[in-house]
Amino acid sequence: MPLTDSAIKSAKPADKPCKLADAQGLYLLVNPTGSKLWRLKYRFDGKEKTLAFGAYPAVGLQKARQLRDEARQLLADGQDPGEHKKAAKRETRHTFEELAREWHRYNAKRWAPATADKAMLYLEKDLFPIIGRKPVATITRPELVELVRRIESRGALNVAKKVRQWLSQVFRYALAKGAVEANPATDLNVLAEHAPRVEHHPHIPCAELPELLKRLDAGRANVMTRQAVRLLLLTGVRPGELRNAPWSEFDLEAAVWTIPAERMKARRPHIVPLPRQAVAILRQLQEITGRHALVFAGRSPNRPMSENTVNKALATAGYEGRQTGHGFRHLLSTELNGRGFNRDWIERQLAHGDKDEIRDTYNHATYLEQRRGMMQTWADSLDALCAGANVVAIKRKA
Repeated sequence: MPLTDSAIKSAKPADKPCKLADAQGLYLLVNPTGSKLWRLKYRFDGKEKTLAFGAYPAVGLQKARQLRDEARQLLADGQDPGEHKKAAKRETRHTFEELAREWHRYNAKRWAPATADKAMLYLEKDLFPIIGRKPVATITRPELVELVRRIESRGALNVAKKVRQWLSQVFRYALAKGAVEANPATDLNVLAEHAPRVEHHPHIPCAELPELLKRLDAGRANVMTRQAVRLLLLTGVRPGELRNAPWSEFDLEAAVWTIPAERMKARRPHIVPLPRQAVAILRQLQEITGRHALVFAGRSPNRPMSENTVNKALATAGYEGRQTGHGFRHLLSTELNGRGFNRDWIERQLAHGDKDEIRDTYNHATYLEQRRGMMQTWADSLDALCAGANVVAIKRKA
């Protein structure tokens, strides 16, 4: 006989849990503590299961019957109402921003600071405003393709490439946590627009460097930015390695800069020989930021200058799309290879490393003096070029 509200209200707890049946598998479980809980007994794939609908009186008799009917409709459609409820709960449990920030914290421990900063920049600028508040389990593949296409449409092709990588990794993390059933961000490049190939780190010919440096000096770039450009040219380091460099890494007397493994992309320590010109620049910068921890301290002394500072200065000087901070590494590689220097020396200077760990360690120690001579020759040739000399490629035997 179906339950009535009066029967439910008058039901008293006993020494053991007791069930008051309604109809079609719905019943009220009355516990010895006095709690009254709605349950639905059903079978799916030959197995008996139970689904909870909440407690009486928060969930009344009519509401419990409505939930029962919805569950039975799912059964009629071939779905397990218990699994359907879990999925619905999962959909509202985590937003994309919550999962992405958790993923970022998890990975930042093993990333170089520049990588962690860049990943968060992409998340906050390109992803959170669009999908940040959405439950992660409700985000679909077409949504992500549209998001990437929107970035591509503004010409930010490198950003689109990075965003595809970060999206895939965030959803892989969500999949491992059980927050999603599948990764909708795999192979997004297959459905994304076929963008034209571009040079992501363009660089000008060496002969144009004097004009570039002249324009920087005559423009609005401050001394820190101008000297950052010169140090990139004189060392071949990555812009992130330079702008995050603390004074503690430099030995100006020995003319070496030792970057620890945790700040390097390949997670290997890197020794950078400093030509005389680089040492002179660093001594000048010491007078400006020597009291701070960072060589290129930003507006807040504890934070480095923005990663966009150098590229913005180059663009303002008229080199947008032609020269970037990272592009100086490509310029250096082109020039040193063209001048006949040993390829292993050049690769070591650029911290590309060797996949053979033992050989890599050996080369790390062996090539320092060779690289010191190579980089001093390069620095001297830049001085001569800027002084107006007709500098010819200086050949060195490999």
